[in-house]
Parts: sequence; C-alpha cells; structure tokens
Amino acid sequence: MDDSSALVVSSAGDARPPQPQHPLSQIAASATHRLLLKQWVKEEDLLARRVALREARLDGARKEIAFLYCAFFAFHAASILLLFLSSSATATITAAACRRSWIPCLVSLLSSLAMLWALRYKSDTEAVLERLLAREREDALLLGRCVSELKRKGLEFDLLKEVDALRRAKSLRVEAKGGADKARRWQARDLAVFALFAAACGVLVLTRFLLCN
Repeated sequence: MDDSSALVVSSAGDARPPQPQHPLSQIAASATHRLLLKQWVKEEDLLARRVALREARLDGARKEIAFLYCAFFAFHAASILLLFLSSSATATITAAACRRSWIPCLVSLLSSLAMLWALRYKSDTEAVLERLLAREREDALLLGRCVSELKRKGLEFDLLKEVDALRRAKSLRVEAKGGADKARRWQARDLAVFALFAAACGVLVLTRFLLCN
C-alpha cells in the first residue's frame, strides 16, 4: 500500500505542464501564417532591390546636376575669357563689332536658358526620386516590422490590428515631416536656378561691355 502511494506521488511529481511552442514552430505548423511569412519575406527582398535601384538612379541624377553646374560655369568662363582676349588683342573697337554684339549675347542667352531648363528638369527628377525613395524605405521599414512581429508572436499575431497600427504610425510620421521638407526643398531648388539666371544676365552685360567699350 505504501509502495503504491509513493508511486502515485512520484508520478504526479514527474508530470509537468507542456511547454509552449516556439513562435517559429507555431508558424511552421500553421499553413496560413507560414504562407504569409513567406510572402512577406519575398516582398521584403523585392523592396530592398527597389530601394537599391532608386538609390542608384538618385545618385545618377545628382551627378548629372553637378555636371550641369560645372558646364554652366565652364561655358561662361570660357566665353568671357575669349571675349576678353579678343578685345585686348584688338587696339580699337569698331562700331560694326558693337552692332554685332547681339550675336554672342544671343548665343550666351540661349545656351544659358537651355542649361537652366535642363538643370530644373533634373532637379525635379531628383525631387521625385527622393519622394519615391523615402516612400519605399517607409514601406520596407513597415514590412520589416511586420515580419519581426510575426516571428516574435507566432499565432498570437493579429494581422489586422498590427498592420493598422503600423500604418497609422507611418501616416503620422509622413504628416509630421511632409510640409516643412517640401517647402524647404522647393525654395532651395528655385534659389539655385534664380542665382544662375542672375549670373547669366551678368554675363550678358559683361559681354556687351567687352564688345562695345
């Protein structure tokens, strides 16, 4: 009798509550969650590639903008230098040369307007690429947080609740930083174009001065 009682007590003591499964094991056991995780991982990889492509295109646009700045200043510096050397080599300035001064002025003006248009176009392209890149980075961050939450919670992951909460957080971040950034970028781009246009007008005045004085 004592032996049987001891055996019952020993069996009761050895009985332990079942340990909860690891979240990844829960996901592996659930076809819905497993398919969802696989789909999100694929989308995360796709977003990473798109972000890398956007960054490469943005770098290319910035290099083209830098090239246009250099071309603008190099063109006007070379034209002013040539006009200065030609006026220095000529002892007297004829009236015919002064009357024909509209030709280099027109060439300079058209060249300046063409480069300014190209610069403005590339600046707009840069702004669009920056917005797209920021949006895709936000999407990648949102998706990465969803994947990490799904891996951490397993079957306890509430799809609608978690995704809606993350989307609301994303919307609040975008609204908080949207207006001021757009105004600042718009002013910076236009200020550069206006400064270059003023420089082009100054080159026209200097060209007229070199040819007629």
